Formats: sequence, C-alpha cells, structure tokens
Amino acid sequence: MSKSMNNENIMRRAVIHELYERPLTGAAIESRSLETIDSEVGSHAFAPDQWEVVRRMIHTTADFSLMKSVRFSPDAIESGTGALRSRARIYVDSAMIRAGLSLERLRKVNPDYKPEDIFCYVAYPDIAAEAAERGLPRSIFAVRKARPVLHGGIAVFGNAPVALLELNRMIMEDGVRPALVVAMPVGFVHVTESKAELLGLDVPYIAVEGRRGGSPLAVGTIHALCSLAAGRGVGTRHEREGESG
Repeated sequence: MSKSMNNENIMRRAVIHELYERPLTGAAIESRSLETIDSEVGSHAFAPDQWEVVRRMIHTTADFSLMKSVRFSPDAIESGTGALRSRARIYVDSAMIRAGLSLERLRKVNPDYKPEDIFCYVAYPDIAAEAAERGLPRSIFAVRKARPVLHGGIAVFGNAPVALLELNRMIMEDGVRPALVVAMPVGFVHVTESKAELLGLDVPYIAVEGRRGGSPLAVGTIHALCSLAAGRGVGTRHEREGESG
C-alpha cells in the first residue's frame, strides 16, 4: 500500500463511530426498521395480525414487492398461534430453518418448548438410503417419516417444493391435517404448482405464491407468529402511540 493511500485510510472516519456515539440496541434497531417499513409501505389490505407476519417478511428481505405474493387462509393466524401456545411440534424441510428458529421466541409463547420439538429428517441416513434406492429427492421421504409430527403440528417449507407436494398428497389421500403449513419453498421446478395445489386444500396456510421463498422468510413467519401468540406484536407506530397516550 502506498503512503498516500495509507494516509487517506487514516483520515477517513469509519461509519461505526456514529453508532458508538448514539448507541442503539439490537431491539431498538429492529423496532426502528419496522417503523421504517410502516412509514414507507402506505396503505395495504392486510388485517393487523396478517400485517405482523408480512412486515416481518419485508424486514427479513427488504423487499416490499412480497406484499403482492403473500397469501393467508382465513384461519391461518388463529390456528398457527393456537398451535404454538399448545407447544405443537414443528417440522422443517431444512437444517437451515431448524437452526434459524429461535427457541427463546418459542419459549415466550410456551416455556416448555425444547429443541427436540423441532424436527428435520432430511439428513437422516435411512432417508438418504431410501431416496437413492427410489431415485427421488430425500425431502419426499423425510416428510413421510414426519407424519406423526405433521398431524396437528406446524409444517414449515422454505427449500423443498417436492416436500410440499408430498405433504399435499398426504393431506388429500392420507387425512393428515397440520395446524398450519408455512409454504415458502424457493426455486424453479415444482415450486409454483406445489403452492397452487396447497392453496386449494382445506388446511390453514401462509404461503408465498410464485418462485420466491426461502428459509429466512419461513423463519421470519414463525417468529412473527410467536410475537402474536405471546401478545408481543410490535404493532404500528400509531397503535403504540395510542397505547401510551
């Protein structure tokens, strides 16, 4: 590095010093972020509890266009929050979602939640062996293994559309009835049809139509439901000012 470049770097002021001088906790940053979303979004047609979920999804992605793609069944929020309060077991389609779900948030809803209440079978050796033998994705057989968890539990999909397709079949043919399906697999093959099929079934769901989705959206959805279930929804700025007035 030349001497002039070194001097220039010494003279520059790192942006982090602004935070040092005006400290904000992580919670305060999150609150300010949600306020920013409220102020920029304008009007929308979501019910307040639905907006809690959608806003969390926007916070996760900084993508306001998601508002056009999120779909709720009429009973999604009530069924999902009720299931969390009852410590319903949670099936996830990837280890990434399992790692991202906050046990602390779950325990604010029901203090009895344990890591063992979150299930992910996709990496199990027996699942891999069966998938190799049948020439099909592991996620299909992982969902089948999870049948006792899925009935009355919460099913969370952020990665594997064929897993959602298999759950749809189990709902139609085997009588499996999840308390909530979070349908947000991402990709290009079997993605749109997996979600479209689910939206035609008589089960509670929160879904993102189209190709978009992913683990962060799925995790954010569960965390928003935790806030609602625990009575800790952030609410809009207007609601907070009204409560404090």
